[in-house]
Amino acid sequence: MEKMISNIVFTKNRPLQLEAYLQSLYRHFPVELIQTYIIYKVELFRDEYESLFQKYPNCTVIVEDDFHSDCVKVIKQANTKYIMFGIDDVVFFDSVDIDLIDQTFREHGNNIFGFTLRFSPESLENSKDVINEVVVDNHKVYSLNWKNGQTAHSRYPFELCCTIYPTETVKTIINSVMNNNPIIRKIFSPGGLLIKGLRATRFARKILKSFGYFFSPNTLESWNCRWCQNHGDQLPSFTYFQKLCATAIQVNMVNTSTNNTLDGTAEHTVEALNDKYKQGYRLDIDSIANNKPAGTHCEQEYFKLINKEK
Repeated sequence: MEKMISNIVFTKNRPLQLEAYLQSLYRHFPVELIQTYIIYKVELFRDEYESLFQKYPNCTVIVEDDFHSDCVKVIKQANTKYIMFGIDDVVFFDSVDIDLIDQTFREHGNNIFGFTLRFSPESLENSKDVINEVVVDNHKVYSLNWKNGQTAHSRYPFELCCTIYPTETVKTIINSVMNNNPIIRKIFSPGGLLIKGLRATRFARKILKSFGYFFSPNTLESWNCRWCQNHGDQLPSFTYFQKLCATAIQVNMVNTSTNNTLDGTAEHTVEALNDKYKQGYRLDIDSIANNKPAGTHCEQEYFKLINKEK
């Protein structure tokens, strides 16, 4: 069966959380329609990651060399209709029929910026956003104008958790944010010798930022989202959705280029969780599915571990 979605996932130092992401993704969505690419930054817990990757041979693992170049290469080579991004601290607990998503794009494609799995009418009922209801293939589907979004989430159109975008839209955005001057590309290319030589310095990041060359998942999301917000007249206005299917449980931080709100404690450090992972503990995704979160982010009360080896 032909793949419909290229799912690009980013991970570093969190094998326990990545396993929960992959297990929950394929529990709720068909593996035969999704090609997952894992861009993996090698730092800690190499053995645990290698064991995890062996469990998911259908995933393509890219060992990160230069984040920008690795990510752009995957996006450019994507030959599916849609692209979705993922972060390893996201957990899926419900699903939307992918054929319904595809049908929604076919019927309303000129208006759709993306079809997100992080909204529901209930999660937005206190937001003052105007929610539009349409019927697609006898199912209710909803939309909101992200350009008039009334919350930080609803006016944030480009995100890395669980929104499905047309592949050509993603390629257009990425290409627009990057500086494509051939001289600049030759001298200051993220994968070039100059930037590689300066990689450990702040100067390298200043150069990359000045030319729109994101260097982490956080900058990929925030810089491209900002471009969308500043160039909304070039993009479709509506984010479509049916129901809330996934949540981010941010109990630890592995990327510090952008501040994130955390709800974890010392027991949730990457080292502590990896020790638990080696002992056979896994995130209890059944508990999350049976007690569905009400928002795109949830607190550590949902981060329950169970020992699968007992």
